[in-house]
Amino acid sequence: MRSAPLPRMSRRGRVTIGVLIGVFVLFTLLGWGVQAWTDWLWFDEVDYTQVFTGVLVTRLLLFLAVGLGMAAVVGGNLWLAHRLRPGLRPHSAEQATLERYRMLLGPRIGIWILLASAVVAIFAGLSAQSRWSQWLLFRNGGDFGVKDPEFGVDVGFYVFQLPFLRYLLGVGFTAVVLAVIGALAVHYVFGGVRLQGVGDRMTNAARAHLTTLVAVFVLLKAVAYVLDRRAMLLEYNDSAKLYGAGYADVNALLPAKEILAYISIVVAIAIIVFSNAVMRNLVWPGISLALLGVSAVAIGGIYPWAVQTFEVKPSARDKEAPYIQRSIDATRAAFSLTDTKTTPYGANNLTPPASLATDKAVVPNARLLDPQLVSETYTQLQQVRGFYDFGPKLDIDRYTVNGQTRDYVVGMREINYGELTDQQSNWINRHTVYTHGFGLVGAPANQVVCGGQPFFVSGFLGEREQERCSAQTDQIPTEQPRIYYGERMTADDYAIVGSTDEDRNAEFDRPTPTTGGEQYYTYTGEGGVEIGSFTRRLLYAIKEQESNFLLSEAVNDNSKLLYVRNPRDRVEKVAPFLTIDGDPYPAVVDGRIQWIVDAYTTSATYPYAERVNLQQETTDELTGRGTFQLARENVNYIRNSVKATVDAYDGTVRLYEFDDADPVLKAWNKAFGGDLVTPRSEIPEALAAHFRYPADLFKVQRNLLTKFHVTNPGDFYSGQDFWQVPNVPDAPDSGQKQPPYYLYTQFPEQDAPRFQLTSAVTPNGRQNLAALISGSYVDGKPRLEVWELPDQTRVSGPVQVHQQMTNNAAIRQQLNLLSSNQAQVQYGNLLSLPFDNGMLYVEPVYVKSNQQDAYPLLQKVLLSYGDGGSYVVLANNMEEGIKQLVEQGKQAAAGNPPPAGEGETPPPPAAGGETPPPLTGELAEAAQRVQTAIAEVKAAQTSGDFERYGRALKALDEAMTAFQQAQRAATPAPSAPGASPSAPAPSGSPSAPAPSPSG
Repeated sequence: MRSAPLPRMSRRGRVTIGVLIGVFVLFTLLGWGVQAWTDWLWFDEVDYTQVFTGVLVTRLLLFLAVGLGMAAVVGGNLWLAHRLRPGLRPHSAEQATLERYRMLLGPRIGIWILLASAVVAIFAGLSAQSRWSQWLLFRNGGDFGVKDPEFGVDVGFYVFQLPFLRYLLGVGFTAVVLAVIGALAVHYVFGGVRLQGVGDRMTNAARAHLTTLVAVFVLLKAVAYVLDRRAMLLEYNDSAKLYGAGYADVNALLPAKEILAYISIVVAIAIIVFSNAVMRNLVWPGISLALLGVSAVAIGGIYPWAVQTFEVKPSARDKEAPYIQRSIDATRAAFSLTDTKTTPYGANNLTPPASLATDKAVVPNARLLDPQLVSETYTQLQQVRGFYDFGPKLDIDRYTVNGQTRDYVVGMREINYGELTDQQSNWINRHTVYTHGFGLVGAPANQVVCGGQPFFVSGFLGEREQERCSAQTDQIPTEQPRIYYGERMTADDYAIVGSTDEDRNAEFDRPTPTTGGEQYYTYTGEGGVEIGSFTRRLLYAIKEQESNFLLSEAVNDNSKLLYVRNPRDRVEKVAPFLTIDGDPYPAVVDGRIQWIVDAYTTSATYPYAERVNLQQETTDELTGRGTFQLARENVNYIRNSVKATVDAYDGTVRLYEFDDADPVLKAWNKAFGGDLVTPRSEIPEALAAHFRYPADLFKVQRNLLTKFHVTNPGDFYSGQDFWQVPNVPDAPDSGQKQPPYYLYTQFPEQDAPRFQLTSAVTPNGRQNLAALISGSYVDGKPRLEVWELPDQTRVSGPVQVHQQMTNNAAIRQQLNLLSSNQAQVQYGNLLSLPFDNGMLYVEPVYVKSNQQDAYPLLQKVLLSYGDGGSYVVLANNMEEGIKQLVEQGKQAAAGNPPPAGEGETPPPPAAGGETPPPLTGELAEAAQRVQTAIAEVKAAQTSGDFERYGRALKALDEAMTAFQQAQRAATPAPSAPGASPSAPAPSGSPSAPAPSPSG
């Protein structure tokens, strides 16, 4: 009985669907075409068309190659399955049901196969084109000159070859699986495979076809086992808590993978032979597959588990030691930690030396201006117009002025389109009038004037009256101070510049302070895409969905369009294969303002190296406040291979090779013609003088050094010597890490002051200082240095120092006077500076009024020397504070305690009015522990955290007990009752239980 045919769609319905599909395809292709054309014009403007064409061609070729390959495999097997259909089919209800589908598919089987193949090809091609970066590295990658410790294979195989090979293997698996599913479906529909009826359930042809595909799948599994052996060097070793193959992997799983590869080959042969030549059924092939599964579980799972459980775990420290050493060595090599110079630093001088007053390298260069806090000050004092903005964080750079080199806090007076008024925000004003900012404003980082203001030395808007709060001449002069490209620009902030009337300037340039007027300007730079023709205007009208490109008179024959104006976005578009640092900074180079952008080459397949997440490792207090957050990219290899520049006026982009030994950069340069990156030898000296150690790279290296400074595998396994990055000193409860800070200073064993990025670290789980880490450039080469303090040092860490300084009774009283209902105290960068075998701490204190438009002013400087709590001063300026510290040191040398109000609160007088001698030895340490515990109780009480408050009270009780024991041990036996001298109690000791924190 023939089944009723499926209903056919009406002609009108088919026409409607065809029109809708056509319109969709038309607009999709139009959008792609407009995007591609405008991208070409932009790349042509910046002179990097080889990147555009290289990426586009590679993506198209991958789309076609993989898409057509997948279509050929799937479509070919569908066609073969149809060709192998049986001529006669036994009658059954099942076959009667399938007859209607055969009637639908049979007459147009070629079209259906082509349609299915096209769908598979499109999805496969779309997936493949996204792998353009893997293919380019696969094709152009070379050797690292370093071999992995297990197989002796060059690291280049893992970085360049392995990722794309694993992708191709995945494509192969997908193609075979789709072919098996499709072929099985065709065989079933056309009777080659049956579920009902008499006789065999599968024809010989169908069985041969399907079993061959299964055998190919098993052979691919054999290849996967071979690649898995190499990939094991990238996996996480849970036993050692490190990456790379461990003892059980090398001695059990690696041989198991090899055995399973051979078994897979045997099974594939058995499937073909037993199903087609010997037994001609599926029983033995099924048994072979089952044996492969059992082998995979037993050999690849149970055996390695047994080795791990019964051999490794009981003696993991010894068994894993060689593999821990591999991970340590690989991580230090992959993250450029191998050449880190570690210097022991005793820091055992706890008394301020007299040399503080005469020092010329460290003390005069101590930075007082915090680039995060003084941004508001720059904005209020140098803004002039409400739409100018300096951003939430300024930058640090160094300049040589009048023969003296020091660091400067610099910021760009940019246009902030978000601050334009409603009147100013119409299309004409936003895109043709307010087009640029003006001036790089700088101030010495260690100098304040006029009641706490920065001493501005550059970025002036023109003729001005004599001012005592700023330099009388521009000390960082620029030939072209206008800023068309800056960090405040977003994707929507394009500018249309250029005029046909030479006498008419349409762009707002700057106000004139002396006359109160305004100056206008016309852009004359080479940058920008020309949009004078009707075709270009129409093109960008479609792209921006803005009709004013066609209708407005502001767009003329000389007009240019400036877009992608954020320097970081600009470099990222030019070099999409690079990871861009989150903190670009401006510099005046040969009279022009250049944005300097650090860029990294990365990889996630360096064998045995630790894998880190860039976003997680680089996030701290400043992330999102003037610095960009990096993407969640997992890497285990990174190099600062490129220094990029973006001209703030015309947008010119230059990529300079900085690491000339990086194989990854060499591969990328080769992939794009060999001249994509300017050689290191051609970097201008004036530009190189402003290179600085990149912040995000330093954070990654610093965080890794907290563990990988330990190079002995046994000590690494125990983890007792690990460090940690402290939280923000003035807000430890925030959970945010203290950012590293740039300084122009001289550390121990350095020949002269240098510009370096610095961070303090503390022991894991403790707050005293463990080490200082510094990153700088020496002779143009990056250098990491570590000054490591003894394990049991008394020197406090940043959080402790801040608490000790601000909780000092005399200083707390002064700070309370500075803060009131009308003002608030803000703390700047806490600087940890090694000096004369001791530690000098400097923390600027700002006061900000609660009035509207108020800005922070530097009012005081907190200084401490030694262990952070014994010698503390709050001074009006750096010079005064150093004098007070030196005086305290002299008094201590003479046997007198620091005077009240300048150091710790002196202990109360003993009976009879005599002042007891200062505490020393273990008693002094116990007293210091009590002071720290008291500070923690106060902080916990303020935070309202009951759990933390309970821990703090317990710690205070333990500290008081220890102090009493030390007191008894330090007290000599009395000669007569009542004659026992008593040691002084630590200052600030509570005389009554502390109140509970209020909820």
